[in-house]
Amino acid sequence: MREVKVGLVGFGFSGATFHAPVIKAVEGLTISTVVSSNADKVHHSFPEVNVVSSMEELLTDEEIELVIITTPNEFHFPMAKQALEAGKHVVLEKPFTVSVEEGERLITVAEENDRLLSVYHNRRYDSDFLTIKQLVKEKQFGSVITYEAHYDRYRAEVRDRWREQDKKGSGILFDLGSHLIDQALTLFGKPDGVYADIMAQREEGKTDDYFHLILHYGKKRVILHGGSLVKKHGPRYQIHGIKGSFLKWGIDPQEEALIAGRVPGDSGWGEEAREQFGVLTNEEGDHEVKTLPGSYQTYYKDVYQALKEDSAPPVTAEEALNVVKVIELAFKSSEEKKVMHWVWV
Repeated sequence: MREVKVGLVGFGFSGATFHAPVIKAVEGLTISTVVSSNADKVHHSFPEVNVVSSMEELLTDEEIELVIITTPNEFHFPMAKQALEAGKHVVLEKPFTVSVEEGERLITVAEENDRLLSVYHNRRYDSDFLTIKQLVKEKQFGSVITYEAHYDRYRAEVRDRWREQDKKGSGILFDLGSHLIDQALTLFGKPDGVYADIMAQREEGKTDDYFHLILHYGKKRVILHGGSLVKKHGPRYQIHGIKGSFLKWGIDPQEEALIAGRVPGDSGWGEEAREQFGVLTNEEGDHEVKTLPGSYQTYYKDVYQALKEDSAPPVTAEEALNVVKVIELAFKSSEEKKVMHWVWV
């Protein structure tokens, strides 16, 4: 099997939790170098890798084919551009970039250098979303009329981390909203319009910690909601169609498992407990729906295949750019208090 050597940029929560252990579980991908200021932390989990302090050092290694960037959002564009121009394939942690303009420029750079460019929208591989995707494909609801997805949590105190500071690409919409937007676009394609209410609800909030988006698809409405002051959660997903409804509580178990030190391939990986199964209601009554197993490793397996076969990655840069387009429309809608329409190309 062909080996693809990987350079990982950043070993904070995202790099250490959502990327490194998942990559390690994928045959054919090998993390050879990590850019980090904390070599001890990296070597505690990956004693065999080389640790360097800068992108420049990583990019001089001709054996590294794929660079994965997990830095704060404002650095996605310059670092990805630098890696692409050095002849490396690139995977970016979501969101793609902090502006549509940056995303469009990166796509051009990737095309000019004939390099793969993809974004790690891992929540496409959540157990609940994979189940919903299957139900929609099977037309279990008939035509979907209302789709509602929540990404709520309770964090009353503003923490001293970049995601909660007044920086480019910070805030809950870029952080968590990008997941929900990507899922909605995956299911339903590009909307006709976007209406949004975005704000900082916490007293010490420096950036947005609440969002409520409504995506327009003709008569269909897609409602995406996130808040930081939700002590008790309601359903994570509610889907209503001509033939039935589906309600789902809880959240995919993979993040919790990764934090606990488990890895893809462990017994029961990505499987939900029965009490978290969703309920499909139609004219015949209520039906328990077993949740499909989550599989973050599938993303990196498909990245490996794309490199091996010179084919499209599992999440294209154009798809990731559409997420950023919706985010930009949402901020403009919230500011102007009106529906924003988009001419999609």
